[in-house]
Amino acid sequence: MSDAALLPGQPRGAVVSGPATARAVNVLAPNPSAMTLDGTNTWIVAEPDSDLAVVIDPGPLDEGHLRRVVETAEKLGKRIGLTLLTHGHPDHAEGAVRFAELTRSTVRALDPALRLGDEGLAAGDVITTGGLELRVVPTPGHTSDSLCFHLPADGAVLTGDTILGRGTTMVAHPDGRLGDYLDSLRRLRSLTTDDGVHTVLPGHGPVLEDAQGAVEFYLAHRASRLAQVETAVENGHLTASEVVAHVYADVDRSLWPAAELSVRAQLDYLREHGLI
Repeated sequence: MSDAALLPGQPRGAVVSGPATARAVNVLAPNPSAMTLDGTNTWIVAEPDSDLAVVIDPGPLDEGHLRRVVETAEKLGKRIGLTLLTHGHPDHAEGAVRFAELTRSTVRALDPALRLGDEGLAAGDVITTGGLELRVVPTPGHTSDSLCFHLPADGAVLTGDTILGRGTTMVAHPDGRLGDYLDSLRRLRSLTTDDGVHTVLPGHGPVLEDAQGAVEFYLAHRASRLAQVETAVENGHLTASEVVAHVYADVDRSLWPAAELSVRAQLDYLREHGLI
């Protein structure tokens, strides 16, 4: 058994550009950082015998990257018929307008401000471009506009930042809410138990081969952090920054600003439920 198989979600290994499933190809953006891990995964998704493809999260406004996405699709014998956004953070969506110019495709998103065209995205929508079936799954929590896309034919779900290929994501307070995020994780868990989803195609990090294991890890991690925050408050650490210094002492300090957003969301959740 490989070391990767022991990690939550069984990550596939190094993050690389190229095919991940029969219908999904990754083009890795050149924007690695502590927050974006190896960079943003831009996904080209299409039926193998179709000449039309859908792109999910064109990524940052990087001309070279956007053109590589187009070139990759062309090498596969496809043109981009539609662009979708999992959410509006710049590392996923900043390049969308320029990408739409390059591909003459519309951009669909939950947030009307991010759309280019008349159609948005909503729970229950099914994308059928080029014979593809992508089901829209609302997953607010990381942000209020976060979506995932269920790819039934590959037993996969494209998760944006809701589930990452490595580590855990933040709840971007105040736009993101912990209660919403926990509900979204449970919604994804139902895809793994009821709808045959076994693969996570994340917005950052490697592909995960054990979708259910990844979701269960995320739920357990959130429960553990919530208990730690509650205990920290009971011990007199009353502000978000004090809680971060206490609970996240073993975490790289460059990640503390993001951790503070999650802590603020956790404090709101605890107050709403009368736990502090």
